[in-house]
Parts: sequence; structure tokens; C-alpha cells
Amino acid sequence: MKYTFLGHACFTIDTGKEKLLFDPFLTGNSQAAVSAEDVRCDYILLSHAHSDHFGDANEIALRTGAMVVAIPEVIGLFSKALSNFQPMNLGGTYHAGFGDVKMVQAFHSCGAAGGTPCGFIIRFKDGPTVYYSGDTALFGDMKLFGELYDIDYAILPIGDNYTMGPDDAILAGKFLKAKHVIPLHYNTWPVISQNVKAFQEKAKKEGLDVIPLRPGESIDL
Repeated sequence: MKYTFLGHACFTIDTGKEKLLFDPFLTGNSQAAVSAEDVRCDYILLSHAHSDHFGDANEIALRTGAMVVAIPEVIGLFSKALSNFQPMNLGGTYHAGFGDVKMVQAFHSCGAAGGTPCGFIIRFKDGPTVYYSGDTALFGDMKLFGELYDIDYAILPIGDNYTMGPDDAILAGKFLKAKHVIPLHYNTWPVISQNVKAFQEKAKKEGLDVIPLRPGESIDL
């Protein structure tokens, strides 16, 4: 199973059978490792509808026929020509062929009227458990996630200003009891500039393994 960082908060997880695409902001993203036209996927999972997350989702869904997993208000932003949706809401679980997708809360704004932001905890069949927080502040229920789920990889924002920053991300990793932390949502613009090496070193002192990736880089999960 392969994780590939595509820039900002966009990444893919390839199970070898299915490819999951998260928050595909590629067009207009100076960090993007690929163009939207080159992306192939079977699922698109959206944490919320801000332009740096919703991005190219509509165009990619139209071209690929991928199933879109999101809250109903975000799904309502898609073209009426599309019908391959898995609407969800907080606390729900989607039982997919690759594993179970639990939609969990995030503390942020949504970008879709009446909607709420979210994160995902994915328990892959015969694979790791991955938590993608989406854009969020630190919150206490991350401790509950750490108790309920054996989280192998926590994918967390560290940019600050719009999300939690490095210090809160370290606390989040500890709350979650994550075996590994993958940072994203930083250095796209000056307002979210961070020294990821310093974050990695500080996290190591707290017993956290941080895996920073450059856009286009991959790791095996």
C-alpha cells in the first residue's frame, strides 16, 4: 500500500487495487506534483469545501467517474451530471471494498453553507489504520480516537494560522497514540510557512516519529 503526497493537503493512498484521492487542490497550487488531468483515482474523499481542498474535485470526478465521499452539503457543490456519491456525516461509517471509512469531526469552517468539516479514520483490510484529520484545531476527542483505534499513521496539518501549528500537532500525535505522523498543509504560502525539520526534531524528543515528504514523494504504509 502506497501513500503519495501531491502537495499542500492533497495525497493518494493506493491499495494496489483501488486508489483513494484526498482533497485534490492541484490547479493553482504551486506545490502540486502532478496536474489534475494526470490524476487517476477510484475514490475522492473530501474533508471540506474550501478551495484549497475541494480544488479540482469536480473535474476529476467527471473525468474518472470516481466515487465522491463527503458530507451532503459538499456533494451539493458538484455537477448535476455526476451521480457516483457516498454521502456521509459525522459518526457514520462507510463499508467499502478496501476497508471501513469512519467520518469524524474536525474543528474548522466548511466552505459549504450549512456544512461541517470532517476527518476520516480508515481501517484498511489487511492493512494499516490511517487518520486524516483534515483542517482542524487541536481538540480533546483526539484522545478518544487514540483509545478506540490503533492508529498507524496520523496525517495532520502543521501550518498554523488556518489550522493547528507544530506544537499542537505534536500534542495531537500524542493524544492519538499514532505510530507515525505525516505532516501537510504547510509552506504553500508565507502565512503557513513552517520549518518541518525543526518540527520533526521536536516531535522526536516527544517520542513521535514524523515522516515529512516533498510533493511527489511516496512511502509504503
